[in-house]
Amino acid sequence: MEEQVQEEMPPAQHTGGHHPVQEGEVFNTRYQALRELGCGAFATVWLCQDMRRKKQVAVKVLKSREGFADTAQDEVTLLRCVNCMKKKDRAGENIISLLDDFRMIGENGFHMCLVFEVLGPSLRCLMGNYTTQGLPLPFVKKSLQQVLTGLYFLHKRCRIIHADIKPENILLYGHDKSLQRLLMDTLDCGQRTHVKLKGAGGDPGNQLEESDLMSIEVKIADLGSACWTYKPFSKEIQTQPYRALEVLLGLDYGTPADIWSTACLAFEMATGECLFDPQPGKYFSRDDDHVARIIELLGRIPPQIAFSWNKSTKFFSRPGALLRFSRLCPRSLPGTLADRHGWTPRAAAAFAAFLLPALHYAPERRASAAQSLRHAWITAP
Repeated sequence: MEEQVQEEMPPAQHTGGHHPVQEGEVFNTRYQALRELGCGAFATVWLCQDMRRKKQVAVKVLKSREGFADTAQDEVTLLRCVNCMKKKDRAGENIISLLDDFRMIGENGFHMCLVFEVLGPSLRCLMGNYTTQGLPLPFVKKSLQQVLTGLYFLHKRCRIIHADIKPENILLYGHDKSLQRLLMDTLDCGQRTHVKLKGAGGDPGNQLEESDLMSIEVKIADLGSACWTYKPFSKEIQTQPYRALEVLLGLDYGTPADIWSTACLAFEMATGECLFDPQPGKYFSRDDDHVARIIELLGRIPPQIAFSWNKSTKFFSRPGALLRFSRLCPRSLPGTLADRHGWTPRAAAAFAAFLLPALHYAPERRASAAQSLRHAWITAP
């Protein structure tokens, strides 16, 4: 729809928009566009043939709007650090690899372009086939191990906060060429189709066997919102349902914010529903509802924490009670898993024991990536 609107605009109003890529177009005298893989608010991503190295790559073409080049250059700097540290630590294999970057000029201005290894569709695409019950737990555990290993690498080796962990930014891939090709065939699943899995409630034409699921690996992608641990770029980070409490309340944040998001990701993978899905109301904002839902699930925020944060007066009255909410409906995490999602009490308690340390209100007391990786729930078969 956005592209149609742009086509109707006078040429002068194109400045700052997407580059209108044509199939067959060659970028930087090297990368030939084959087909579009995705289109977002800030960039389009194209499957391209690297004519020099005779292999396929993914080229991210950012909008030409002023400021995008600086943001892209920050991302390139972070990704170069990742590439450098990968040579010293295999944990870096769980982060997408930047292969090249360049600038090009088009009818809408200058565009920064980033060249990545080709991976499969996102975890969001895969989850679309398990909306009622979540993904199989063995796959959830395996994928979380890889995400947490990647976060350990970013946090400890690179001193980077990802700042936007969510299903859309976890990409699937297969070491086996036939599996990777099958995943590549479904890369546009977010736009027109879905990854089809036999046994997942799909039709007989499904292509991907459910037994292939445990052969799928994942990598963390999109460092477009990432920053250094010692130099945050923005106060507003993370996509709303995965946003850590300290970010909601305006406190300085660090690597624990990624762990909060990972706990939200884990719950969604395992159940098919967001842990927190805040909505605005007539008398309260989406942020208000988000804080209320967090308190309902995790309990009262200690006053010494609530009032140490910059936006405390926006959310709390002096005794520590929420403004704009006279009544909350407390619920426990194990109870939610058992009552709403049909988990056995034992399974619910074990999963909650993994999630709760990653959702601690005090960031400095929140479980780290390394501690989460050692937890009994994730290491159990």
